[in-house]
Amino acid sequence: MKHAQRQRAPLTVVILAAGEGKRMKSALPKVLQPLAGRPLLKHVIDTARSLEPAAVHVVYGHGGDAVRAALAGEAVSWTLQPVRLGTGHALLQVMPQIPDTHLVLVLYGDVPLISRATLEKLLSLAGPKQLALLTAKLGDPQGYGRIVRAASGLVQRIVEEKDATQRQLAIHECNTGVLVCPARLLRGWLGRLRTNNAQREYYLTDVIAMAVRDKVAVRAILAADAGEVQGVNDKAQLAELERLCRAQRARELLEGGVTLADPARIDVRGTLGYGSDVCIDVNVIFEGHVRLGDRVRIGAGCVIRDSEIGADTQVFAHCVIDGAHIGPNCSIGPFARLRPQARLADSVHIGNFVEVKNAQLGEGSKANHLAYVGDAEVGSRVNIGAGTIVANYDGAAKHGTHIGDDVHTGSNSVLVAPITVGAGATIAAGSTVTHSVPGGKLTVARARQVTLENWRRPVKPAK
Repeated sequence: MKHAQRQRAPLTVVILAAGEGKRMKSALPKVLQPLAGRPLLKHVIDTARSLEPAAVHVVYGHGGDAVRAALAGEAVSWTLQPVRLGTGHALLQVMPQIPDTHLVLVLYGDVPLISRATLEKLLSLAGPKQLALLTAKLGDPQGYGRIVRAASGLVQRIVEEKDATQRQLAIHECNTGVLVCPARLLRGWLGRLRTNNAQREYYLTDVIAMAVRDKVAVRAILAADAGEVQGVNDKAQLAELERLCRAQRARELLEGGVTLADPARIDVRGTLGYGSDVCIDVNVIFEGHVRLGDRVRIGAGCVIRDSEIGADTQVFAHCVIDGAHIGPNCSIGPFARLRPQARLADSVHIGNFVEVKNAQLGEGSKANHLAYVGDAEVGSRVNIGAGTIVANYDGAAKHGTHIGDDVHTGSNSVLVAPITVGAGATIAAGSTVTHSVPGGKLTVARARQVTLENWRRPVKPAK
């Protein structure tokens, strides 16, 4: 494939993303609507970049400032279409920036699931005197332009639905709008576009008939999966694409050897790396960049974001893990929360209703019940008792806590930071510790128990 790319003319990708998307009924521009955790347009940009083009241009219009701000980090060139007069007009805005020697691939900001493999096949059909067109066979072609072919199989023209005859409306092969064309030829055809159609717009599809008249072969390739070229115009279509995307990712995981309790109930909203023999239960959501080691088991209802989980670790049901690094052989949850910068070494146990934030726990340490550990360095083999709180915030600033190896804290202890607890120390249950604790000793920091013999509970007055 690399050799084929070297022989091909330089490639410029143009993504048309100026549509308003009124049917979305949303203040968010259509191309910024989220799909699998990323804006629609981001999916298309990523696919375009995978082709290693010379340039990627995005033609934007509605909500332009918001679109550019949301994708400010993308290595693309932005071109404004100030007045939206159709797809041909949109492409015309960017053509002055494209050399004649390039091939131009036209993509759409609201068609996010098209694959690199399909585009590579399409590019292989294009050439100096050949235009390549991507089509799809649709069971319900309503709303799409119809492909009219010659007896030879070459495309003769594309007829928009509003301009089609009854015979043409019966055709089920439809235009996806995705095409590849030599820039020199495309520039000339765009300059000849007219608005003599029902929409009074400059249709990009009209260049097909122009190419035929100029004896340029128009070769079409059918998308293997119609869902790959499905566009988005409303929230119902967006939900359908979400389903297709979810199914595609689940299929990839299954083919990679991951065990899924139910492939219909997993969401991958980013990238998910994994080792061998990974098992994932139902209703798990992965966001950002997540890596699972060998034999990791994820329980039902977990949300895992931008985290790494080591081999042989088990995450029980309903945990939230965000920005954490979890070592091998750990046990997490159920109902645990690991916040950013939580770092767990080998064989750490984090139990139910335990929260860890910006803290390191050494090998073999445990916090099994109802605890909060924040801004702390915890040594090895430490036992954090039920209800223990590391009080790291004084109302204005965060403070750190250092807990040495082999420390035990009793239930309902409060460690008021900044504080150091020496190795081997034991803190008695119910203690509120405000000063450093010496190692190897028992520290008790609680009020003396007193019973008031003559005290009576208040009684409500009679009505």
